[in-house]
Amino acid sequence: MSEVSDHELLDPVAAYDRIAPVFMRLAERNRAYLDTVEGLVISQIPSGSRSFLGVGSGDGTRATRIARACGLTQVTLLEPSAAMRRNYPADAEVWAIRAEELHRQQGRFDIITCLWNVLGHIFPFTARAELLRQLARLVSPQGLILTDVTHRYNARQYGAPITTMRLLRDFVSRDIRNGDVRVVWDVDGTRCATSGHVFTGREMKSLARLSRLEIVNRWVIDYASGERRRWPCEGNLLYALRPITGRVEPDN
Repeated sequence: MSEVSDHELLDPVAAYDRIAPVFMRLAERNRAYLDTVEGLVISQIPSGSRSFLGVGSGDGTRATRIARACGLTQVTLLEPSAAMRRNYPADAEVWAIRAEELHRQQGRFDIITCLWNVLGHIFPFTARAELLRQLARLVSPQGLILTDVTHRYNARQYGAPITTMRLLRDFVSRDIRNGDVRVVWDVDGTRCATSGHVFTGREMKSLARLSRLEIVNRWVIDYASGERRRWPCEGNLLYALRPITGRVEPDN
């Protein structure tokens, strides 16, 4: 991430349209991390699962690999970027909508993914909670939602000074907008900037409660090496979520 002016900021969909021609190169830069997340996602998919929804599927290659590896035969790809959808499989069902429009859709899916901080391009906090509520509505009762987010306190990636400043800022003011950042992609001469959000574990717990989801599992993954780590300050966060019933406890 680097400093950019307001006039350079693109809407997230417009940013993905621009980066689409070099998206594979961007993914290759982060291959170790992406492969670890993908492997963990595949390992969590229960035998007998058939239907799959990929929210923010990008160019579709990752979602297609996951579906094929697990025998998921009913595949739906949600992607608002027309440039990203250009090479989608002919047999895939495509929802060419923004994630914020999921309330218009119907279906039931055994597995839903929302990967590579797609959740961090949804604004504001209430919209992120609403998206997760819609995923909870669409996932089957025994199904899973898998999502990874950029961790605000990832000291291994951001370094101790930046992480310490973020911790102090959050201590002084728990404004959810503290996690709002500007994301810059610069790949093979293609440069674009967009808005993003980086999360805390506490924030993810709050979003899960508000969306009537329980955290089944959480993993910490080093963004540079793809290695699994023990402590949250050492990586980004991957969550496995499923719907819950009963009273939602307030976040203390």
